[in-house]
Amino acid sequence: MKIAPLPAPLVWKSPEVLIATGLGSGRISPASGTWGTLAAWVLAVTLPKTAIIFLLILACAAGFWAINEFQKKSGTHDNGMIVIDEWAGIWVAMLFCMPHRLDQLALAFLLFRIFDVLKPWPVSHFDKNVEGAEGVMLDDIVAGVMAGICVYGYGLWMH
Repeated sequence: MKIAPLPAPLVWKSPEVLIATGLGSGRISPASGTWGTLAAWVLAVTLPKTAIIFLLILACAAGFWAINEFQKKSGTHDNGMIVIDEWAGIWVAMLFCMPHRLDQLALAFLLFRIFDVLKPWPVSHFDKNVEGAEGVMLDDIVAGVMAGICVYGYGLWMH
């Protein structure tokens, strides 16, 4: 495990870097997406759904801006250390979980990562066909919805 350097001319203390990298969790490599998802999961796992909704709205609003700025300044597209999209996606998935059900929360994490990495349709549609920050964010949000629906079905089946 190591901390990846930022692409020039980005600096660690800039708001777009802090937001886009999920407070630096996206700089951990290898598997920056998994580290970013884990950071967001840990941050939200004990919160009520209303707080997660607030964080999700904040992550989306700030994320679109931060990703655009990060990409513009670094000259990269969907850089691996950008994980605010993973933060939004896992929080979407967690909204489908029953409160304080660790089995569902763990399943949400696992399924979200699977859908985010494998990119089945419709995740792949957003990944391939939507440009800019919108594409970066939306494929993860769709992966979160897919994971959430699966977790919700699991919750109905198990309880």
